[in-house]
Amino acid sequence: MNWFFITLGFSGLAPKAPGTVGSLVSLIFGVLILIYLDAQTLFLATVLISLIAIKSINKYEQRTGIHDDKRIVIDELAGMWFALSVAPATGVVPSEIMNLENGFLIQVLLSFALFRYFDIAKPSIIGRIDREAKGGVGVMGDDIIAGFAAGISSAALWQIWLKVQALL
Repeated sequence: MNWFFITLGFSGLAPKAPGTVGSLVSLIFGVLILIYLDAQTLFLATVLISLIAIKSINKYEQRTGIHDDKRIVIDELAGMWFALSVAPATGVVPSEIMNLENGFLIQVLLSFALFRYFDIAKPSIIGRIDREAKGGVGVMGDDIIAGFAAGISSAALWQIWLKVQALL
């Protein structure tokens, strides 16, 4: 069960770009939670999953001696879900997803792209956490911060776009 959990249903076993595959799987489930539940539920589920993941990753690292195994992608779920709980932060009904005026789909896609950027480039504190934190906190911490940065950036870009549109 632990391996299933930390590889996010084995999506981390993808032969190419397991982090991106894990992020896409997380995006799909996160959007479903936003549509059928709400952003608060997504946020709280992410906190709970993150705490469980830290403990599970610690156990895995103690057993194998491998730190930040690329097949572990539960950290992508945490980052992606934090980004989604911050950025669109509003639920929509399924029929309104493709309506670009409400900004939901645009912010979801921006959150994904920005999360992948922050997760790969690891600027500032994200890189520092990745390099210096040990165990599950190190594996999860950089993605959690990258997720918050992506969500805030996505929301800010959407607000800027709305202000620019109002001026035109």
